[in-house]
Amino acid sequence: MKTEKFLKSLSIKEKLFQMFIMGFPGKVLCEKNKNIQKAIQAGLGGVILFSENIESYEQTAGLAQNLQNTAQIPLFISIDQEGGRVERTINVKNKIKYLSPKELAATANPKYARIQAEVMSEELKFMGINMNFAPVLDVNTNPDNPIIGSRAFSSCPNKVMEFAKPFYCGFMENSIIPVVKHFPGHGDTGKDSHLSMPVLDLSLKELENVHIKPFIRAITDGVDAVMVSHVHYKAFNAEPVPASLSKTIINDYLRRKIGFSGLVVSDDMVMGGIKNYFDSYEACLKGIKAGIDLFIYKHSTDETLKIIESLHEAVLKGDLPEERIDDSVKRILLCKQKYDIQQKAGTDQRFSPEKLQEKINKLVLT
Repeated sequence: MKTEKFLKSLSIKEKLFQMFIMGFPGKVLCEKNKNIQKAIQAGLGGVILFSENIESYEQTAGLAQNLQNTAQIPLFISIDQEGGRVERTINVKNKIKYLSPKELAATANPKYARIQAEVMSEELKFMGINMNFAPVLDVNTNPDNPIIGSRAFSSCPNKVMEFAKPFYCGFMENSIIPVVKHFPGHGDTGKDSHLSMPVLDLSLKELENVHIKPFIRAITDGVDAVMVSHVHYKAFNAEPVPASLSKTIINDYLRRKIGFSGLVVSDDMVMGGIKNYFDSYEACLKGIKAGIDLFIYKHSTDETLKIIESLHEAVLKGDLPEERIDDSVKRILLCKQKYDIQQKAGTDQRFSPEKLQEKINKLVLT
């Protein structure tokens, strides 16, 4: 696919749809999730699967393949599969049970992180999933943090880097797109951004020496996607704006200072850290202008689809430059091409959850 030529063939609305990843109800394509089917036909960039969509490995593979068959442009089929507290395969009877990042780090052997990532890659590829919102690179410096905790490898940035690298490299080398999160660091917060917008009053020096450090390492190692948090960082913005809508953080710091050229992904836009403070359309408008490439929406309701209609109007009115949209869509298309995300789901006859579980069990027993 010639990216530049293909980009020019897309309408403004198709390009805007490419900038969204949406969730939907149901385990099969049916009447109750007709909105996601409409969105995919209109050019949706990707979908995100939650536990409500996953009943078995075979069912999920079939769902993923049907989703891809509906699309004109291959879809990011994404998931939050971190290990430990966050495993979306919770309803699968013969599910593979993973170590949490904290438990992996407690083994003191980074090779185990690599093994877990390789096992997880096999699982995700069988299900037709090509993008994983993991690993967490947050440095858990606040013991009272209500949302990170065991999802982090450690309270020490060097240990986070030691265990995160084999994890995200394991995904990349097995054609799964890792999305490292939650830039520029959610580890010192005392509030849950699912409920409200946490405020972090750390100096830029402290952020760089501790919380941003693992992200710079990951970017140096070649990760292609970074998720930005819904946290307000006073070191970057005096006014109460989350990192996900901050031009200072995304464009000026992440892009220009650090030099990251990959995908910048928002955390879920229906979380309290956004929706309690901003109108949905205004949030997306601010996010695009700040430098977000991909927005995650847990739902594909009429209201969510209306956001894209409003953004389309903004482009036509000149309130949103089409060139800015093109920048994001070019990055999206290049990433899809790099990872060849059209692989067939459910075709690996060697896939055995039981054998893969044995590999994970050995990490505990060794």
